[in-house]
Amino acid sequence: MKKVLLIAILSFAVISCGNNKGQDKNGGESGTISIDGSSTVYPITEAVAEEFRAVRPEVDVTIGVSGTGGGFQKFGRGEINISDASRPIKAEEAAVAKENNINYVELEVAYDGLAVVINPENDWATSFTVEELKKIWEPAAQGKIKKWNQINPTWPNEEIHLFGPGVASGTFDYFTEAIVGKSGSSRGDFTASEDDNVLVQGVSGDKYGLGFFGLAYYEANSDKLALASVDGGNGPVKPSTETVKNGTYTPLSRPLYIYVNSSSLNNPDVVEFVRFYLEEAGALAKDVGYIAMTKEEYAAQMEKFNKFVADNK
Repeated sequence: MKKVLLIAILSFAVISCGNNKGQDKNGGESGTISIDGSSTVYPITEAVAEEFRAVRPEVDVTIGVSGTGGGFQKFGRGEINISDASRPIKAEEAAVAKENNINYVELEVAYDGLAVVINPENDWATSFTVEELKKIWEPAAQGKIKKWNQINPTWPNEEIHLFGPGVASGTFDYFTEAIVGKSGSSRGDFTASEDDNVLVQGVSGDKYGLGFFGLAYYEANSDKLALASVDGGNGPVKPSTETVKNGTYTPLSRPLYIYVNSSSLNNPDVVEFVRFYLEEAGALAKDVGYIAMTKEEYAAQMEKFNKFVADNK
């Protein structure tokens, strides 16, 4: 009997010590923050989360990478607190959130350029015009535009092997809108993945490979890839901190976002995390290869978030 009693006491103690999440005073679950969405925004969100865990180790911050579209699907169903996004929410995604009585705020956290990448052995296609990229990626190219010399007769009579983000990716949406002219409009015969590391491996391992993804992923893998210039009408320009920030790298530069839903404001840890994010994003953006906004821009986003919190109490 004494042994049974001792086991029961010890079990209760373990459960009590481990159950530190509970409910906050507003009814939301404290101690947990769930995030999902863009693989492009993931590096900066993970960097912020790592710093946040250092000051709040008891809070469990989980970050998924299901693509911008996948994140918005979960966000619209109320399954996550924060959605990472590399494009603004679409009307149909916003409609789903509204149907589920989910109100939200959009916050800009950094700037990014899309990198057009080639294999380091590629010494012919080091620069593309927007028209050339469109000719490669538009839906009409499927099954027809297969070789490099179909884009430029001086280029090799070899197959182009294409790599790009999947259709759930905000990067895919942005690239197709900027290059083809319509979001989501693309040929389908290319190697697609929501994991940018798969795309890096594909292009770096194929002399005739061509791909695109966020500039930060190129900079993290610059020893394996080469960066192509893009001519948006004013001559070839490579993406960099300077060219993305000053707007000369067109049309492939964009803001990055996080979305926060109003129901998550019941969890004070989420509110604290978002404020921490906006305070630290500028410094951390540079560390992970993105372009920080100005102090004034971050202050404006903080004001926007604080107003959202006040309006949804």
